[in-house]
Amino acid sequence: MGKIDAFDIVFDNRKEVYSPGESISGTVTVTVGQKLPCKAVKVNCNGFCGITNKVNETTWAVEEQYFNNTISVADKGTLKQGNHTFPFKFLIPGSAPSSFEGNYGRIVYRIRAFIDTPRFTKDYSTEKAFYLLDPLNLNKIPDIWGPCSSSVIQEFSYLLLKTGTVILKAQIDKKGYTPGQIIHLSATVHNKSERSTGNINASLMQRVTYQTKRPIHDVRAIAELEGGRVKASKEIEWKEQIIVPPLPQSALVGCDLIKVEYLVKVSLKSPNVLLTLPLHIGNVSLDNKFQRRLSSNLVEDSTSTSASANASFSPSLAPKPAPRPAPRSRLSDANTPSAPPPECHQGAEGGTPMNGSLTNKRHSQHVSPSGFSYAPGLSFSNSHQNRSSTNPEGTPGSGSTRAPAPPSSLNTASPVLTPISLPPDYESSAYPQEAPPSYDESCNT
Repeated sequence: MGKIDAFDIVFDNRKEVYSPGESISGTVTVTVGQKLPCKAVKVNCNGFCGITNKVNETTWAVEEQYFNNTISVADKGTLKQGNHTFPFKFLIPGSAPSSFEGNYGRIVYRIRAFIDTPRFTKDYSTEKAFYLLDPLNLNKIPDIWGPCSSSVIQEFSYLLLKTGTVILKAQIDKKGYTPGQIIHLSATVHNKSERSTGNINASLMQRVTYQTKRPIHDVRAIAELEGGRVKASKEIEWKEQIIVPPLPQSALVGCDLIKVEYLVKVSLKSPNVLLTLPLHIGNVSLDNKFQRRLSSNLVEDSTSTSASANASFSPSLAPKPAPRPAPRSRLSDANTPSAPPPECHQGAEGGTPMNGSLTNKRHSQHVSPSGFSYAPGLSFSNSHQNRSSTNPEGTPGSGSTRAPAPPSSLNTASPVLTPISLPPDYESSAYPQEAPPSYDESCNT
């Protein structure tokens, strides 16, 4: 490196994962082989979101800046031969969104250091990425408790002749999950026609929308299941389980350019019947205690309101005490499963009769390796790993970055916080940039 033998950035305590509102500190270390005149040594901390129009594009089409702060750690002078250390410290804004990396956009955070030299002399720079995690607490999302269900009726036509109708109903056990948990899917198919249907299918879908002049919708199947056919005039119930792999959280609060959504899609190949069940993926799992606490607060608020109203109209009458809510079972999500249990999976030829037993077993589930976008803090609870950053570059198309294990302070957020892990590497997206057909995302509880 000429007159400089080493130029590095080291974070205090080797920490690389931070939270919004937290301070980031460290040192810039310079090893000079020969004395080097300089005008200043500066350190910059910035965070931004960049969107491209094509995969592996080298320039940003749209960019959103979150913060960009620069401090001078050394004034004009000469760096003598030997080692030099310059400390720095920055405050991360509380409104900054979590880190993210996808095929068409990234949310990047980095520390950069510069040595400004006199005219006609080479300038020096280095940079190092860090990662931001703003955990999504599923308990704080409105209307998150309870199952999500939907139904659709489709006419069955064969060779332009109507042979009857098919009724498809589906339900998932809840509306919010964390990586490593199981989605319990139940579907009912009532074939009121004279022909057998095609195979029933279910998919966990990820849809990432990148906001440009013409929005880009990157839609992919994360996991897919296939069941059997439903014979004429038969009604079956199909039950399956989907493991939630490490995925980015649903909400990137503070980012206006990237929107992440998830849904379970249930369909029949013949006739063409489709319904969707939207869901949320977060970092802090649903907790029954939180729901009971919220329900208790609502009861107390309604009681106090009723009491004040009664006191204003009839002060001589005391309000009746509100009845206590019935106790609910205490369920814990602390021990989340890492895979579906090895029990029988339904969905065979002819389906599972509503009043009969399983006549055949068939289960096919695979996870798409290209269905993962980078999101630090998301992993299976039993696959905790520590790795260092392998690519701190902030330019588009430079590959996926890596995040280390989280600090213990991130695990204090109540009930279950998913630990940091590394997502799989990216592969080129095979999906077009055009907007997909609109889904019917109605959710009837």
